Amino acid sequence: MQEDWLGRWEEGRTGWHEPSGNAALQAYWPDLPAGTAVLVPLCGKSVDLRWLAERDLAVTGVELSRKAIEAFFSEQGLSRTMERHGTFDVYRADARPITLYRGDFFAFEAGPFDALFDRGALIALPPGERPRYAQKLRQLLRPDAFKLVVTLEYEQSRADGPPFSVLPGEMQRYWPDLERISAENAIDDSPPKFRAAGLDSVIEAVWSSAAPRGASSTSF
Repeated sequence: MQEDWLGRWEEGRTGWHEPSGNAALQAYWPDLPAGTAVLVPLCGKSVDLRWLAERDLAVTGVELSRKAIEAFFSEQGLSRTMERHGTFDVYRADARPITLYRGDFFAFEAGPFDALFDRGALIALPPGERPRYAQKLRQLLRPDAFKLVVTLEYEQSRADGPPFSVLPGEMQRYWPDLERISAENAIDDSPPKFRAAGLDSVIEAVWSSAAPRGASSTSF
């Protein structure tokens, strides 16, 4: 799994990257208090990191690829420092509350975090790895942490991941507190292999916990 992920970055096979940021994040993320600690697993070079930081949130991303992290700081025009912490390289933006850890997410130890944004982590993992991922998040997040998770739903028998299909029953086993608040056909924005396999529906589903007390959002 790690070798495949690194290979995709090295070869530029990053079709999941959204240059304008994730629409679900921008629509459904509540107004959280300044300093709220947000975890973004398998963050890549996502511009969502900056979007969250610009709302005075303390953003921590975890990413395996050095190339992805270096690209994030370069493309966002952010200077940074880097230090070694255990098995991780830790990159800290100088002018934004953004810290990126380069290494194996399953070896990551920090927190506890107040909120989670997962747009591409769960769906990047094969079925056998996803329960382990959910368990890891239980260790890293506060019990009442706000969660926003974006998944895909499609006929896995006709096209394989990544990104993988994660159906509602599986989501509810991991996080019974989450509600499926949005579901739209995203076939036009999906990897070409899905249309090539004959799919005409790839549902992008948005799952959210209730906004924390004291937070506000016009989307809930």
